[in-house]
Order: sequence, then C-alpha cells, then structure tokens
Amino acid sequence: MSRTPYNPETEGAQMSFDGRMSYGDYLRLDKILTAQAPLSHAHDEMLFIVQHQASEIWMRLVIHELMSVCEHIAKDDLAPSFKMLSRVSRILDQLNSAWDVLRTMTPSEYTTFREALGMSSGFQSFQYRAIEFLAGNKNAAMMRPHVHRPEIHAWLEGILRAPSIYDQSIRLLARKGFAIDAAVLERDCALPYEANDSVRDAWLVVYRAPEAHWPLYELAEKLVDFEDYFRRWRFNHVTTVERIIGFKTGTGGTSGVNYLRKMLDVVLFPELWSMRTEL
Repeated sequence: MSRTPYNPETEGAQMSFDGRMSYGDYLRLDKILTAQAPLSHAHDEMLFIVQHQASEIWMRLVIHELMSVCEHIAKDDLAPSFKMLSRVSRILDQLNSAWDVLRTMTPSEYTTFREALGMSSGFQSFQYRAIEFLAGNKNAAMMRPHVHRPEIHAWLEGILRAPSIYDQSIRLLARKGFAIDAAVLERDCALPYEANDSVRDAWLVVYRAPEAHWPLYELAEKLVDFEDYFRRWRFNHVTTVERIIGFKTGTGGTSGVNYLRKMLDVVLFPELWSMRTEL
C-alpha cells in the first residue's frame, strides 16, 4: 500500500525563501560552516578545528553573560545576575563535555597534522583571556600575544582595568554595610586580587545567617558554582592535553601540561573557599 509523502507545506509551513530570511540566513551558516579550513589531509584535523571553534562560540556567550553580571551587581540588581551566573556554569559544563569528544583523538592521530598548526595555540585565545580577566585572574603579561591586533589588545585592556565580578561583589558587600578595608575597595583592578580578612569576615557573617542576607548568600553560591565548573574545565584541559601530547612543549611555546597544571592552582574567589573551614 503506497503512502503519500508528508508535505509540511499543506499545514502552512513556509517552503519558499526567495528574498526572505531563512534559518540559515539568520544564523549566517554560510560563514560558520565554511570557517573550517584544514591545512593538512589528516582526517582528525577537522575534529580539532570544530572542537575549538565551538568552544570559542560558547566562550563568546560566557563573556556576554559575565559582562552583564558585572553591570547588574554594580546596580544592586542581583536577580538577573543569578540567572546569568547559572547559565555560565551550564555553558562550562558544555565546554567540559567537549573535551570528551576531543579525547577520542589519539597521539598518533594528532601527530598527523600538528606541524600544520605552526605556533598557534589555545594559550593565545583572547576570549579565554577575557573570561579570566572578568573572573578576576588579572595578569597584564597575558596580553602580549595580542599586541599585533590593536583592537583586541585595547578591548582586553579595558576588561583588565575594569572591576571583575568578584570586585563588584566585594563592593556590594561594602554598600550593604559590611566593613571592607579601604585598600580593597580602592585597589587597582588591573592587578591580581589578594585575599583579605575583612572580605572573609563579611562572607562569614553572610553564611552564618543566610536567612538575614539571602541575596548575598545566593550570589556567593552562584560564584562558587561558577568557579567549581571553571576548575573542572581547567582540569579536563590538562588531562586531555596530557593524554594527546604527553609532556611535549606546546605549539605556542609554553611548557604544555606543566603550564596548564600551574593554572589549576589559581583560586578566583579565595575567601569564599577559605571561610568554609571556619564555619
């Protein structure tokens, strides 16, 4: 018995897009899907490119969200920032899953195209650097790989010098009446943050009576959640690199796994972790 093929047009589906915007037009898929240009004939280079491009697209959204978080906290408008920080944590979960795909590539397969990468390296990702700066891991030396791109360098410098999400959170504590040292509130935001007892004491008050400081308590937990997922992302990065290249020098000239392991020691919101021991 023959069946007539289903035709969605009979139910009103739009099928003609001459001069009208389609799904592919809106998403600019012609640009996205032609941006993969392997430099070798190795089968696995496509995986390498797609994984990193997809990660950069997700990082684009992380930056968008974290910039908005800073703006909302600065205005004491916390509810939207909670949603945004939760979204960032879910994005980092997606980025963690991406390492699982890349780990299907063996060392033998990577060597078939590694030379084609030249000196390019994830170490040079300006979007990743922006995320680190927004989260508070400030290091002006990390901007040097971007000097050859003045517009990117200027953009990163603006983020470097602006208050991070943690700087904004500490300023919020002060606005809510907590005694925060002036040196913390007036510090140069382009420099790395150093843990401070007054900040730890403020968070201790919040955590000892969460019902009295619920918005600050929720903000603190959203920040811890964010850093938790960020740490997992870094750890998975180290594991993936070690699995694929061992302890070879990275393509960008870093010490590879040894450099990445140093990043595991970075703590973004130190008092939110240290005060847990005192609760």
